[in-house]
Amino acid sequence: MKQFTRRDFLNYTSAGIFLSSLFRHSPVISQNNNPLDVIVVKNGPIKELARKMMDELGGIQRFVKKGQTVLIKPNIGWDRLPEQAANTNPELVAEVVKMCLSAGAKRVRVLDRTCNQARRCYKRSGIEEAASEAGAQVRHIVDSRFQKVDIPDGKILKSWEFYKDVLDADVFINVPIAKHHTISRVTLGMKNIMGLLGGDRGSIHTEFMTKIVDVNTVIKPQLTIIDAYRVLMRNGPSGGNLADVEEKKTLIAGVDPVAVDSYAMQLFSINPNEIEYLKNAEERGLGTRDWTSLNFKEINL
Repeated sequence: MKQFTRRDFLNYTSAGIFLSSLFRHSPVISQNNNPLDVIVVKNGPIKELARKMMDELGGIQRFVKKGQTVLIKPNIGWDRLPEQAANTNPELVAEVVKMCLSAGAKRVRVLDRTCNQARRCYKRSGIEEAASEAGAQVRHIVDSRFQKVDIPDGKILKSWEFYKDVLDADVFINVPIAKHHTISRVTLGMKNIMGLLGGDRGSIHTEFMTKIVDVNTVIKPQLTIIDAYRVLMRNGPSGGNLADVEEKKTLIAGVDPVAVDSYAMQLFSINPNEIEYLKNAEERGLGTRDWTSLNFKEINL
């Protein structure tokens, strides 16, 4: 047998350090040969939940291929701190950015049309700093980049202005926060699309249950990730009182936006079969309210 020398040890050690470095920065590639349609992960640090979520969905490379451009749309609408749960958790946004870049994305952009002053929302939410440090291009909305688009399947809306970045992106990942809303009862994935619309968005709240589906027939995310780590249970969508926030430590994600929104309704003790926009969306072929009919799993870490 060959004697194991000090030089051998140093060579193996150097190789080990190199490989370890590679693994730390490698994309989330699942060993799961039967990736899920909808996954719910609970009770762990948010970065750990995000990694487990992506693994169960089949890995980031199921959604993002080398050289593609990615648009990530969190909720950055309000001049609130992360603890107030009015905006998407910045740690989650950063983790999704990192995963997309690790898969070889050419560019990852993060943006939202805010309700409060944009500069304050981007900064106070923590999203601008976290996403930028993760490698994303964090952009403010520019009015000249809205583009009027026909809505052939619209029941009420026959056209609307959509943001050009989402129309041009190869991959669209929708990352809303789950929270109460005084008009629509809750705001989840399908309503989060409103942050990519120009024009008078307030008018969409009239006949909301039909109009919100109209705009969702144009923009269809490859992946929806609902942030339910901290949930604003009352006085949404802007909140402000920490007494209205409950820590549920949950992420809900999937390829079916109707199923993902339907599951999330349970956070608010709402029966999804009672929500007209979900019924409307299902009838128009955007997904199913019955998430149990899909390849679905709940994991409690």
